[in-house]
Amino acid sequence: MRIWRPVIGSRTAALLVGIFILATCNRTFWPMLVESFGGFTPVAITFGLSVSLLLLTFFVAISAKYVFKPLAILCLLTAAGASYFTDTFGTIINEQMIDSAMTTNQREAGALISTRFLVHFFLHGILPVLLLLWARVRHETFGTKLRNNSKLIVPMLLATGAMVYLHIGSYIVTIRQNNLMMQTLNPVAPLAAAYNYANTQLTHANVEVQPLGTDAKRGPVATAAQKPLVTILVAGETARGMNFSLNGYDRETNPKLKQLDIVNFTDVTSCGTDTATSLPCMFSVYPRKDYSEGKAKSTQNLLDVFGHAGVATLWWDNNTGSKGIADRTSYVPFMDTKDPVLCPDDECRDTVFLKKLEETLAGVTKDTVIVLHQIGSHGPAYYRRYTETERLFQPDCRTPDLPKCSLEEVRNAYDNSIVATDAFLAAVIDLLKAHDDRISSAMLYASDHGESLGENGIFLHGAPYAFAPKEQTHVPMIAWFSPAYRQLTGLDASCLAKGTANPYSHDKWFHTALGMMNVVTSVYDRDLDIFAACRAKG
Repeated sequence: MRIWRPVIGSRTAALLVGIFILATCNRTFWPMLVESFGGFTPVAITFGLSVSLLLLTFFVAISAKYVFKPLAILCLLTAAGASYFTDTFGTIINEQMIDSAMTTNQREAGALISTRFLVHFFLHGILPVLLLLWARVRHETFGTKLRNNSKLIVPMLLATGAMVYLHIGSYIVTIRQNNLMMQTLNPVAPLAAAYNYANTQLTHANVEVQPLGTDAKRGPVATAAQKPLVTILVAGETARGMNFSLNGYDRETNPKLKQLDIVNFTDVTSCGTDTATSLPCMFSVYPRKDYSEGKAKSTQNLLDVFGHAGVATLWWDNNTGSKGIADRTSYVPFMDTKDPVLCPDDECRDTVFLKKLEETLAGVTKDTVIVLHQIGSHGPAYYRRYTETERLFQPDCRTPDLPKCSLEEVRNAYDNSIVATDAFLAAVIDLLKAHDDRISSAMLYASDHGESLGENGIFLHGAPYAFAPKEQTHVPMIAWFSPAYRQLTGLDASCLAKGTANPYSHDKWFHTALGMMNVVTSVYDRDLDIFAACRAKG
């Protein structure tokens, strides 16, 4: 029995798909356009019409047999998925965000796939796709289609050209000043980002890694030391500096660290706004202004330099991997640990590191660097990052579907995750202190990037750096040195205290870490070592 299917012309189908996407999947783009042009001005209207006509022209142009449905389906599903995250969280789907999505794990991805997302994706993506598949699209012969499509495309292009000609100056100025606006246009922006991401990955697929710091060696302080030199580098996740009470935040989020003899830096800026950018940048020799993914992948990093100097390096991960940093060193994943207490719901809290850390410190016999890559305050499921005893601020948001919660509940959950990081860092310091009789130890902590908690309608992170709010770029950084380490290096506490308010950035991480381990190499820049001026030796 033949099932009845509606018949629709190819141009009509193309226009309907384009109009549907423009109307339903660009709820962030249209208000931003109006705001960028200063209201419903004639220029704003003509720009909106130009964008619409160009998108409709594209759909009419691809309305060929065997081509239209696959491309239309791709555009519908892309626009549906991207619009949810842009409209709900203010997330820009750019190349960096796609990189983060491609390297995330199943648990983190699952936190974003809420009921609200599934409903949105069904109504804006699956349903129109099913309707498109159900319909029988009527196609003409090639010559007839070319002629009839041209009758529609040419007037639309001429109209667009006329509007651009009349207002090109205003268009250029507004786009330059409001570049973020065009990055919310669906499905153009996410498809362009996906293309750029794929092109980048292909370009870097077989890159040859160039050596770095092969002349590295242990300096005079390290070689003369009677005990192994041990540094813990804690790579934080999604912690923003403004929510640390150590930095003046009006809530007590650092009750344990404030009781310890730490060095807290109040004005530190991240290299990026997402892990895929910031983490490799932190361990790269390149400063942010010179950094690129290509350079990071084609050049050895901080851990390699430690290795050249004979320092044992370990990367322990409770996040989504090292982003290539630990490809040539010891890498241990902790996120799949089976422990009902430390890893409820198959998602481990950072305390999963502590038992192994205690065992490792007890057996250290040589200079060692251990990197602890936290899950930290990774959202949107902030409530999974802390225990009941760390749940100091209530009511807290108990779902990854942040729009279901008030901004106060989101803030409470996030601040509780900072309390958990405070307790974790204090526990790491306590373990180092417990072994002060057999090692000279230090700890350096910095978050990879910050987080937006609904300010200006933006949630999460990953905003383009040029437009990123301070919430996503101001990060905490904390150092601690054992008495044995201070004595060994002649570290001046009063000198350290004087520089804590200075503006620093991730650019300092590479050189500061080398200095902390007294590694001598031509790639080390003393001017970028935060503690160099306060050390009497080495």
